[in-house]
Amino acid sequence: MNSQTATKTDLGAQLIQLGLKATAAGLDDLIARASKSRWSPHLLLEELARAEIRERSDCSLQQRLRRCRTGRFRPMADFDWNWPTTIDRSTIERALTLDFIPDARNLILMGTNGLGKTMVAKNIAHAAVHAGYTVMFRTAPELLADLNCDSPQQFRRKLNHYARPSLLCIDEVGYLSYDTTAADLLYEVVNRRYERRSILITTNKAFKDWNSVFPNATSIATLLDRLTHHADITLLEGQSYRVRESELETAARKKKS
Repeated sequence: MNSQTATKTDLGAQLIQLGLKATAAGLDDLIARASKSRWSPHLLLEELARAEIRERSDCSLQQRLRRCRTGRFRPMADFDWNWPTTIDRSTIERALTLDFIPDARNLILMGTNGLGKTMVAKNIAHAAVHAGYTVMFRTAPELLADLNCDSPQQFRRKLNHYARPSLLCIDEVGYLSYDTTAADLLYEVVNRRYERRSILITTNKAFKDWNSVFPNATSIATLLDRLTHHADITLLEGQSYRVRESELETAARKKKS
C-alpha cells in the first residue's frame, strides 16, 4: 500500500468515525470530481453537506418505514372506487393528503370485510412516513397483546411507546372478541393520544356493536367519546372485493382448462 492509498484509507476511517458515512463511501469520486472541476473549498464543503443530508434523510426514512410495519400492500392506483356500493371518496382522498395529522384529528374507516379499509389505511400510513411523520401500524390483536404486561412499569413504558408517534394506525378492531381488560387497555391508548396525536382505526363493526367486541366493558362509552370527538368517520359498504377476485380467478382457470 503506497502512502497516498494509506492516506485515503485513514481519511475514510476518520470520516466514518465522525459519522460522515456518505462522504467516506464516495470519497474517491468526490476527490476526483473536486480535482477535475477545480472546486473551491466552499463548494467542496457544500457538496459534502448535501451528500450527508441526503444519506441521513434516506436512513431516517428507512428506519421510520421499518418501525411503521405496514408490510406489503397495493397502491391506491389499484383501488377500485366503483366497487363499494357506499364510499365517501372525498373524505378518503382528503385523508391521503394527511391534513388530519397536524390537527390531531382521528380517522375511522368502518365497513364490511374485503372492501379495502386496510389497503387505504396502509397507503395513508406510508404517505405519512414519506412526509416525515413517525407512524406506527399495528393490528388490534398485536396492540392489545403487547399492552398485556406483567408490571405497571412495563405497562407505562408501552403506553408511552404508543403515545409517541404522530400517527397510530390500529387495524382490524372488531374482527376478534376480547374481555373487559382489552377495552380498558385500548381506552388508555386513546386517552393518552386524545387531542395530542392522530389515530387511524379500521373496523368492521358499527360503534353500537362494539359491546359485542368488548363484552361487559364499562369503558366503551368513554372510549368512543374520546375516539370520535375530533374524527372523520367514513363508511364503506358492499360485497367483498376479495371474494370477487377469487370468483374471477376461478372462472379464468376453468376457461383456460
